Amino acid sequence: MKALAIVSGGLDSVTLAHFLDHHEQLRGILSFDYGQRHKKELQFAEATAKRLDVPYHQIDLTNIAAHLKGSALTDNVPVPDGHYEAETMKQTIVPNRNAIMLAIAFGIAPAHDYNAIAIAIHSGDHFIYPDCRPEFAELFDRMEQKAMEGVANVKLLTPFVTITKAGIAHHADVLKVPIADTWSCYKGGEIHCGRCGTCVERREAFALAKVEDPTVYADSTFWIEECRKKGVTF
Repeated sequence: MKALAIVSGGLDSVTLAHFLDHHEQLRGILSFDYGQRHKKELQFAEATAKRLDVPYHQIDLTNIAAHLKGSALTDNVPVPDGHYEAETMKQTIVPNRNAIMLAIAFGIAPAHDYNAIAIAIHSGDHFIYPDCRPEFAELFDRMEQKAMEGVANVKLLTPFVTITKAGIAHHADVLKVPIADTWSCYKGGEIHCGRCGTCVERREAFALAKVEDPTVYADSTFWIEECRKKGVTF
């Protein structure tokens, strides 16, 4: 398998890259600049490609950013704080984002001799993000087989689709992923805020996996009470 991994620079996708590299399947890394406020994540994606010694591709989608209205990631909408809750975290949905990125990835794969596209969707994302669910992945893969029939044979890989964020944190530990060299915070400040949904989820995942989190957070205690509210104990 010669896989092109879609890597944002976050914990999930960087761990995916290391996972594929461990299994000798990683051949390249692809990132997207879609006008996200936490654009600094792309620095971590590029660093991952350099560390794993594979080609790095970055696609500029900023010309469509003005049309991606209403999301806290791309528009003038506050990033919600606290544990993931369906109603508040819906503000972080960029409609069809994964479908857009995957379609581009599948389109460029044949030109670079990749026969698989890998994405780090996981079970913790299922209830909020429709394009992170197993059904979406299965249907998208089937669509691409039809779209590229007779042209190229490229498969969609989703090795984390049935595991939790804590499971990914465990993989990161086993694979010796440099956790400090990943970026999750949606606010894109100098350091992780420690309060947004992705920061809280990140801290919770490491705690549940019993893996040390070397990340520096502006607020290092907020996550504890937020997890307790959800009935999560450590």
